[in-house]
Amino acid sequence: MSRYQLNLLGIVLVAVLGGLLFGYDTAVISGAERGLEQFFCGAKDFTYSHFWHGFTSSSALIGCIIGAFLSGVLSSRLGRKRTLFIAGVLFFISAFGSYAPETGILPYGVPTKTLLKVFNCYRILGGIGVGLASAICPMYIAEIAPADKRGALVSWNQFAIIFGQLVVYFVNYLIVRAHINDPAVVEWTQQVGWRVMFGSECVPAALFAILILFVPESPRYLALKGKDEKAVAVLSKLHPVKTAEHIVREIHETATERREPLFAFGWMVIFVGIMLSVFQQIVGINAVLYFAPRIFESMGVRSPMIITVVMGIVNIGFTLLAIFTVEKYGRKPLLIVGSLLMAVGAFGVALTNMTTLPPWVSVVSILLYSASFMFSWGPICWVYMAELFPNTIRSQATAIAVAFQWISNFVVSSSFVPLYNYSHSMVYILYGVVCVIAAWFVWRLVPETKGQTLEEITTMWRERSKRKR
Repeated sequence: MSRYQLNLLGIVLVAVLGGLLFGYDTAVISGAERGLEQFFCGAKDFTYSHFWHGFTSSSALIGCIIGAFLSGVLSSRLGRKRTLFIAGVLFFISAFGSYAPETGILPYGVPTKTLLKVFNCYRILGGIGVGLASAICPMYIAEIAPADKRGALVSWNQFAIIFGQLVVYFVNYLIVRAHINDPAVVEWTQQVGWRVMFGSECVPAALFAILILFVPESPRYLALKGKDEKAVAVLSKLHPVKTAEHIVREIHETATERREPLFAFGWMVIFVGIMLSVFQQIVGINAVLYFAPRIFESMGVRSPMIITVVMGIVNIGFTLLAIFTVEKYGRKPLLIVGSLLMAVGAFGVALTNMTTLPPWVSVVSILLYSASFMFSWGPICWVYMAELFPNTIRSQATAIAVAFQWISNFVVSSSFVPLYNYSHSMVYILYGVVCVIAAWFVWRLVPETKGQTLEEITTMWRERSKRKR
């Protein structure tokens, strides 16, 4: 392995820690929500209703929306690196604050409405960190990576997200398992268990915030800010000097202005980016990931936490499939095939709920649905978010698209439980239909970007917009 490849690998490994924290923070609630519910149900000054529990379980998503919108402004003004450092700090504050929301002021272990509000504020702070990381990590990797490796390297960010979810599934399981024989396990889970689950995130959050200080700023950001010498210096760690200088010249050739209006390349590029983000969520995957233990329990599975861990392992395997095939087969084929297989899985779950088929058929269908997402919409959507938009509007366009993604996530996550309780079959039929529509959308409107440099993609959109004028 050459020194250029080693430098690239080191930078990407640090960047994808942001993806790991993204997955960790969004999935930690799956193990903690029951203990959290039991704790706040003991409050005497208010009633912890289903509304409050639904809001508390998904409050981090509000922060994700805020963080996604802020990512464009912060990454343009402060740079990618500093914005990721801010995200790391927010992850740490959120994890510690969720572990001890009393913060030394409120009485420890006494559930009150004020404590619930403080807890949700900490979760929203963590969500802002997730929103920033979800937009900036793939963007940063794409702006560092060579064109022929960009899809695979950005897909590693999705691997890190799923790995973070798997890690927290294991952590939650081990936390509960360590006290399973304790006669007071219910009381311990209610008072302490959920705190430990949230607090465990402090370790990876601190590691990310420290390590991000040692990676370079994005060379494309530096070039767009007129800092050509610094951009060449960064690229020289990843390419020979002549190649680095050529890349900087290409950046300036496609960037006729330091910053162009959002619709300088037409409305279609923004529309495609937003809809890719929306479809990634409305296919329903996060409703399954967030509420996996509860779903498997309702299917009659005896050990829902163990099956959830199995699902995490399967997800890891199929994310690796995307990493090793995205540069060979391209982005569009993976999205289309994944969408159609997800539809089969969703319709399979609906069918088992309408008939008397054994529970394992539902479990297999859920695993097919989840695995199909992991080699398609999971990583490939982030690849498109990182490379689809032209250089001069990438920060603001990515921020808008990712914000729509988190808004869609919030809508799906908050509506899943009411829809699921109303009709198990209906909700999966709905997701299956959306998957089919998503496949059609990709086939008709989404361009293939495999093997193209970011500057070539910028030129493609500029030429398209000129033809339509």
